[in-house]
Amino acid sequence: MLSEWDYQAILLTLKLAVSATLILLIISPPLAWWLSHSKRFYRPFIEALVALPLVLPPTVLGFYLLLSFSPDSFLGGFWLTLTGHNLAFSFSGLLIASLIYSLPFVVQPLQSAFVNLDKSYLEVATTLGFNRIETFYRVIFPMVLPSFIIAGALGFAHTIGEFGVVLMIGGNIPGETQVLSIALFDHVETLQYTQAHFLAFSLLSFSMVLLMLIYGVLQKRQKRLYHA
Repeated sequence: MLSEWDYQAILLTLKLAVSATLILLIISPPLAWWLSHSKRFYRPFIEALVALPLVLPPTVLGFYLLLSFSPDSFLGGFWLTLTGHNLAFSFSGLLIASLIYSLPFVVQPLQSAFVNLDKSYLEVATTLGFNRIETFYRVIFPMVLPSFIIAGALGFAHTIGEFGVVLMIGGNIPGETQVLSIALFDHVETLQYTQAHFLAFSLLSFSMVLLMLIYGVLQKRQKRLYHA
């Protein structure tokens, strides 16, 4: 039913989603913590910049990223000098674009969790002599673990469903930059509806299951808070 290119698109999409999610779960917590506690005058600007992909059309973001990834630009030229490869129309370009595009879906759940964190636990950790790293891993992280799960799931799902940004950055190169959403679009364009139905139903089923898991985590968290 599916072609070799379809299976490669599935594997490439999973590789992209896993890579982006892992990186976002590393870089997002410090940013979310800063946004939830900083009183700097420029915090609203940073907050708006992080949230921009939520309201900006994907093709607009993809267009400006494509210009930034061009060999004639500073970033694209630096990457070409460093690696010998173009950043545009490459997996590396897709990954950077995915990090930017999915960033708010990971940062915002964590930021909300940090804002609502009971500060008394932090005070107890301070009196026990915990440093910042110990406080985070032994006190904060266990308390906001459900938010980390939700943030990771949202970032993963959002990366899998990308279309406009990845099309602008990576084009449609089978086996290299053709992700699942673009492969689905190709099948629809060429009237291959059997393959299109299979890919679309797979994405629909995955999204539904993932949302059920997210809402299940939220429900358990609400029950735990209610009985606390």
